[in-house]
Amino acid sequence: MQKKKIFIEIPVPDQIKKILAQKITKWSDLPVKWAKKESLHITVSFVGYVDESVVPDICLKVKETASQFESFEIIFNRIELAPNTENPRLISLSGGPIEELGKLNETIEEALGMHPQKHKQFAPHITLGRIRKLKWDEIPEKPVIEEKIRVTMTADAVLVMESKGGGAEYSALEQCELK
Repeated sequence: MQKKKIFIEIPVPDQIKKILAQKITKWSDLPVKWAKKESLHITVSFVGYVDESVVPDICLKVKETASQFESFEIIFNRIELAPNTENPRLISLSGGPIEELGKLNETIEEALGMHPQKHKQFAPHITLGRIRKLKWDEIPEKPVIEEKIRVTMTADAVLVMESKGGGAEYSALEQCELK
């Protein structure tokens, strides 16, 4: 049986993708593998590699779970190096903790039998680029990437996604609307 790499995401509206694509141009000379504009998303849960035979059940459980949640607002307030400035792996758009996002994550993972952690402080981020570590380490004076920005969006659906091509391509398997 073939395995599929599955995750659950909140899609990012096109207008925000355009803003972010413009923002990152100022860092285009850095050793970073920038995310494609169409691939920008907020990961709610990484399910992992699963047999393709269970994907329809995953889609059904996520759809049932999502329908129990009201739409909610997500506020981002900075572009930064993540997880920290001392040993960065990503450049991301980040926001403060959102209780609804933590509950959504926990409830989806419970429905899928994943034994979730309690995330009262689940903070959203959108990965804008992945740092190319070896080349980054060669930079004598590391760049400071810490920009304040206010971006607001509404989470009104989650998507069950398949990651293909080593994480370079994503395809939606199911759209699950929130109330």
